Amino acid sequence: MPTLWGLAIVSLVGGLIWGFFLTPDADKFASTVKIIYLHVPSALMAINAWLMMLVASLIWLIRRHHVSALAARAAAPVGITMTLIALITGAIWGQPMWGTWWEWDPRLTSFLILFLFYLGYVALWEAIENPDTAADLTSYLCIVGSVFAMLSRYAVNFWNQGLHQGASLSLDKEKNVADVYYQPLLLCIAGFVLLFVALVLYRTGTEIRARRIGALEARERASA
Repeated sequence: MPTLWGLAIVSLVGGLIWGFFLTPDADKFASTVKIIYLHVPSALMAINAWLMMLVASLIWLIRRHHVSALAARAAAPVGITMTLIALITGAIWGQPMWGTWWEWDPRLTSFLILFLFYLGYVALWEAIENPDTAADLTSYLCIVGSVFAMLSRYAVNFWNQGLHQGASLSLDKEKNVADVYYQPLLLCIAGFVLLFVALVLYRTGTEIRARRIGALEARERASA
């Protein structure tokens, strides 16, 4: 964990400093454009966090492996934070570019719905006392919400209309941003990925300890 935290911090801080302060100002919107170093990685992690929760939820439903359910629960608050960062930075980016803070664009709308699913997922865990029942219901919710996670990723490809531009990262080199911006962006993405993994591992360990403490307390009450 210390190594993982260290790599996450070095990658993230290094990528942000490189991107914000050591890349050229291409035009009058350059300072706003540089928000991609926060917006793109957080948006990618918001979607991939939900997909990670989907995999963990499916493992729970199929194998009844408690750690997988707890890992999905641990990832949800991190995913909420990533989604919120993406929505806020997207609004900051969009206002000077599009002339509006918000537009009911297919990708923006599906991303907002994904954020609401995150909130519903966390609320459902907190509302149900029996942990296995909560894990079952949140797993089904995660499966349904995955539709909007995929829409958030591919909405621009499904619908041609909308303000949101295409992907900043693509297998097609011509669709990528220029290398001078692309390289620090990759470092920022690596930092966000490492930070997400570190936070989820830490929170999963916390959830496991909380489950054990709850089981011990229940045993003591039963024996009393």
